[in-house]
Amino acid sequence: MTIKDITAHLESVAPTHLQESYDNAGLIVGHPDTEVTGVLTSLDCTEEIIAEAKARGCNMVVAHHPIVFRGLKRFNGNDYVERTVIKAIKEDVAIYAIHTNLDNVRHQGVNERIAQRLGLENLRLLGPKNEEKTIGSGMVGELPTGMDEKAFLRHLKTSMDASLVKHTLLLNKEVKTVALCGGAGGFLLNQAKKAGAQVFVTSDYKYHEFFDADGQIIICDIGHYESEQFTTQLLAELLTKKFPTFAVLCTELTTNPVSYFV
Repeated sequence: MTIKDITAHLESVAPTHLQESYDNAGLIVGHPDTEVTGVLTSLDCTEEIIAEAKARGCNMVVAHHPIVFRGLKRFNGNDYVERTVIKAIKEDVAIYAIHTNLDNVRHQGVNERIAQRLGLENLRLLGPKNEEKTIGSGMVGELPTGMDEKAFLRHLKTSMDASLVKHTLLLNKEVKTVALCGGAGGFLLNQAKKAGAQVFVTSDYKYHEFFDADGQIIICDIGHYESEQFTTQLLAELLTKKFPTFAVLCTELTTNPVSYFV
């Protein structure tokens, strides 16, 4: 099994040409012809993730977030990005990122996994980008049974294993249609309103952006890591289904850089 065998399957699910222009999905460290001893999946790639991969017999990390977004001009170990890349090269651990291309697929993508966690039905893309509506951003669906708003907030917090839910003013309406977007999805708010959603679940909202709910919808910010954390299991499942006898492990580390004092 080589790196290119692994990446070819992942890119059959989420082709790299579907990534956003600012993104850096793909093979970041490593050579495609390298034999793979095992794969460690994670949301982020850090020095600790590289060390874990090495300790658990994996010479490839498949992460959702790219460790490198912009060009690196020096490798002096001055920040965590440089240190992670240096460690990966020293330890001979490949790094592959499958980011906004995995966000932008209708099936087996990040947003479908969130919708499944919330138990939504009748799923469709919130911001489709092709006529077939198989490529696009976010997701919208219906709960099997309507909930009152506080019950939904409890359901959201529990289902997504979130420490808290930041939200806008409750509107005293039944929640039936739910829009969502893993990561920073504020750009989809208008589509969520047009879809008739009572709530919009995403992350990374700034203070003034919460005003944009404007009494029409409830914005629920559950945190970036919290919204995408189950991508680790999703990646492992995608690989295990294709390569059932190959070693694919999920990280046992929490890479969330945000802590909460409650």
